[in-house]
Amino acid sequence: MAIIVVLDLPGVTREQYEESVDRLTGGTGLNRPGDWPVRGLVLHASGPLPDGAGWHVTDVWESREAFDHFAAVLLPILREVGMATAPPMVCEAYNVVT
Repeated sequence: MAIIVVLDLPGVTREQYEESVDRLTGGTGLNRPGDWPVRGLVLHASGPLPDGAGWHVTDVWESREAFDHFAAVLLPILREVGMATAPPMVCEAYNVVT
């Protein structure tokens, strides 16, 4: 079952997000799901929070297991770049259109 993962990161800057992406991908960037270090990503979107005081991420993953595997890779990187994280909102995806 696909899941939707939503994460708001107050205080996180675009530069911190880009640094985490560089570390995650070895500097190749995130241009398509195959660029990610783990399989299972369907969609990734990110941008500044409406008030500009943080960063927002919305992902769709093929399964909770795929996301959990990704989180195990991502969390140490976020700590290294000084990004505080809160637990994401995770819900089942009823309909995913790509």
